[in-house]
Amino acid sequence: MFYKVKEVHPLPAFHLLIRFTTGECKRYNVAPLFEKWDVFKMLSNVNGLFEQVKVDVGGYGISWNDDIDLSCNELWENGMPVDAAAADNLCAVHAVHEE
Repeated sequence: MFYKVKEVHPLPAFHLLIRFTTGECKRYNVAPLFEKWDVFKMLSNVNGLFEQVKVDVGGYGISWNDDIDLSCNELWENGMPVDAAAADNLCAVHAVHEE
């Protein structure tokens, strides 16, 4: 089964807030991938790249560029559940800090 991604929001410390089409939200920590796959190190080395994350067409994953992506199942299985109201608060707080 696929848990399609509806929205993705970059958060501080290389975390992502993922909202799935089911309405459920999860927080995913990208930082451990820096040691696992060399290509992910670009997210910490290239200024502003991490914030360019986007949902892939169809919601089957997310990507930053042609080389760096994550599947919807990876995000679902390894993300930490977040209450929808808490997710909205995380996005709002992060948006204020970006201004």
